[in-house]
Amino acid sequence: MSDIYLGQVAKSLVAKGKGLLAADESNASCEKRFVSVGVECTPESRLEYRALLLTTPGASDYMSGVILYDETFGQSTTGQTIPQYPTANEIVPSIKVAKALIDFPGVNA
Repeated sequence: MSDIYLGQVAKSLVAKGKGLLAADESNASCEKRFVSVGVECTPESRLEYRALLLTTPGASDYMSGVILYDETFGQSTTGQTIPQYPTANEIVPSIKVAKALIDFPGVNA
């Protein structure tokens, strides 16, 4: 990956008038949200919710990037995978990789 490409990505992420969408809620967090409004938390309902966040008309006018949850990488909407959809709409997709805090070997915290 070139420095030029990384610079272009960084510039697009901080574009004026745009922000990042954090759509990386874990299934457990999503379930708490859904239960509070009487919605069953299933893979299908989570997909529908996350797809709605991304595909709302005009959303890409205000989103420079989206943080996805690992479950979304196997899901599709509007004929594209969830990671493909933002890319096709000039939104930088990313993923939350931290599962939990762990001790780093050899470091006293």
